[in-house]
Amino acid sequence: QLQLAESGGGLVQAGGSLRLSCSASGRFFGTYGMGWFRQGPGLERREFVAGIRRTGDTYYADSVKGRFAISRDNDKNTVSLQMNSLKPEDTAAYYCAAGVGTWSRNYSYWGQGTQVTVSS
Repeated sequence: QLQLAESGGGLVQAGGSLRLSCSASGRFFGTYGMGWFRQGPGLERREFVAGIRRTGDTYYADSVKGRFAISRDNDKNTVSLQMNSLKPEDTAAYYCAAGVGTWSRNYSYWGQGTQVTVSS
């Protein structure tokens, strides 16, 4: 079982950058795929943003490809999301989760989320 905690959210102007971090406690972090999802204001569903497999292979939603980068440090039990060239439509609560793929149902453990607000 993993406990996940996100940090690094905040308010940034369009075109700016933020780096989100997710700290995991629990055993065998390195055996889990990890991902980032987001839920925009007024939306019911969480949207897939980026994922990283236990092998280190990464994959992204088309909307963030080329702007966001996911990485992991298995020694520190962390996964990060570097977000560049931010747009107002990136405004959302961002969640890290343990699992694989682009469907939220495939993720077993979730953090509480961190808010990212991008002003125009």
